[in-house]
Amino acid sequence: MTKLNTEYLDLRDVRIAYRKYGNGPTLILLHGNSESKRIFSRYQLKHFTKYHTIAVDSRGHGQSQSNDEEYSINQYSDDVINLCKAKDIKSAYIIGYSDGGNITLLLAKKAPEIFKKIVAISPNYLVSGTTDKALKLFKTIIKIMTLLKDIGFKVKKSIMRLNLMMNDIGITEDELTNIKADMKILYAEKDLIKENHIQKMASLIPNASLNRIKGCNHMTILNKEETIETIKNYLNEKT
Repeated sequence: MTKLNTEYLDLRDVRIAYRKYGNGPTLILLHGNSESKRIFSRYQLKHFTKYHTIAVDSRGHGQSQSNDEEYSINQYSDDVINLCKAKDIKSAYIIGYSDGGNITLLLAKKAPEIFKKIVAISPNYLVSGTTDKALKLFKTIIKIMTLLKDIGFKVKKSIMRLNLMMNDIGITEDELTNIKADMKILYAEKDLIKENHIQKMASLIPNASLNRIKGCNHMTILNKEETIETIKNYLNEKT
């Protein structure tokens, strides 16, 4: 069985861990909150083997290493751009899931010249775009984690990661309307993100198309067959 080996890239204030596989057009893969590059193993080894895939651990996640007091989606997007510069990647496709999808929104704003096609799976640009039930759960978990931290458990990074979901990502609706990048936005039939929020987001971005994936939720959409086929078809479309 093919094994995906972790490599590292030292940037200014972070050591980024990543796994690369395959040959062809570059396809960067960005995971969700409190996850890691490992969630994309099937994408790399099975579904997108015609691409040179690079699955990245965001700072504070997986095997990436940094000394931070807080994390931000803006910071994460800069890390991806700096990785591309360091690796001399001038053109790439990108798939971002959940927080990874949020990162792609900022990448579409900051570096459309690099990212030729962008797939955002279940993104949200405002905290209010998350369902009330999910926000209540996240707040409860943060409270529990904070109590554990106060009695000596090493959960600081976990709290910092969860706090990402308690803040807007840092892009305005006017900025969304000025995005020039080509985008495909996907969301689950039973998502943690409000349907009207995602629909509004897609309507604001001029070159965005939207697909609702049936029979899945926020946690299962990534490996749903319809999701994978929709992405493949989109990446293969001529622009």
